[in-house]
Amino acid sequence: MSERADTSELRDTHRQSAAPVDRDRLTRLLGGPDLAWLIDRVRRRMARDEPLTGPVSLSAPTAAQRAAAERLLGRAPGAGRALSVRLDAVDAVLRRSGISPDGLEAAVTALTGHVARLADVREREERAWRDAYAPLDELIRTGRPELADWAERIVSDGLVRRLARTPQAAKSLLGDTAKALCRLPAEPAVSLPAFAAGAFGDAHALDDGTPLATLVLSGARTLTGFPDGSGAEWRREAWASAGLLKDALSSTVLTLGLRGSPALDWSSDEGEPAVLTLRQLTRHPPRTAPPVLRVCENPAVLATAADTLGAACPPLVCLQGQPSAAALILLRHLHAHGTTLRYHGDFDWGGLRIASGLLRRVPWHPWRYTVADYRTAVAATPLASPLTGTPTTAAWDPDLPAALTGLGVRIEEETVLDDLLADLGR
Repeated sequence: MSERADTSELRDTHRQSAAPVDRDRLTRLLGGPDLAWLIDRVRRRMARDEPLTGPVSLSAPTAAQRAAAERLLGRAPGAGRALSVRLDAVDAVLRRSGISPDGLEAAVTALTGHVARLADVREREERAWRDAYAPLDELIRTGRPELADWAERIVSDGLVRRLARTPQAAKSLLGDTAKALCRLPAEPAVSLPAFAAGAFGDAHALDDGTPLATLVLSGARTLTGFPDGSGAEWRREAWASAGLLKDALSSTVLTLGLRGSPALDWSSDEGEPAVLTLRQLTRHPPRTAPPVLRVCENPAVLATAADTLGAACPPLVCLQGQPSAAALILLRHLHAHGTTLRYHGDFDWGGLRIASGLLRRVPWHPWRYTVADYRTAVAATPLASPLTGTPTTAAWDPDLPAALTGLGVRIEEETVLDDLLADLGR
């Protein structure tokens, strides 16, 4: 038997053999509101297993509180800013008077009820938390051993406790999390609401901001190796990496000359642009990957390439501004299958930010998108618009921002369209 169990047994034996307390006299002596502060101090010490000896003090006592303490101890009224009472003296009064033959601890217990020891409370709580983590252990043991480090991290960094607050809520939350992760990645891809409805009977169970969505997305990213990030588009892309589609039809990417599916092959043969949805890309990504893929920012580049080059245009993708989840899924897929990506965008602060955001998500090389290309374009465009906005960096060419600041003009993709078409036509 453990030492703690021995101590608990001794306490139980002590309670069974304790001398009776005179409750009426005890209530009159210690049960009034003016000595409530004293009872509270005693209960705190009992909870911490501290000895009931020495003084306890009350700052700025009322006259009634001071008078009650003096009556308790049978001493003359004192003065001063604080009121001090020795617990040894109170214990002695209770024992001598017969009100509580076993002293102060027995009296306070009789007056206010059992005092839970903090050590016992903490042990019970930690035991409850260990039990709450059981669904994670079961998940790792029965089907997802690759989540072991993730599970240890969300426990050790306190994420589960912050989300759930109590062991009971945590066990339910982790049970649902394990239920979802057992089914991921989803093959074939399904809509996120449909998955939530099938797993939990609630299409909104994995809505943004819920504790369950936070944990499931975190675990899903571990399963798929999806990188850190933030924002609505990042979450859409992260869910999609696990086969769960948020609004899978409105997220699209524009392509020309890309092959790898019957629809893409037909569009390429006809020299027509194709619009791919996130749903298509997660369910049926291109089966082939070109050696090189050029990527532009503005639809005018792709539209003009279709008009000028038609079926002879090499693979080209247009971001249409900030890269969508569909665009990122496509570019990642092609990069993973050996495609070299070459990117061009507007020479302005907004264009640099788009390019930087793309570079953080998928590697690319510049396509006429360096400081030398910018200087050449500026020299050829005497009526270029002035540069406005807040400066930013360009990791692919650190000298480019300084050149933009120094020359002070913006060069849109349409301005250098002939050069881009010449590259595509080679």
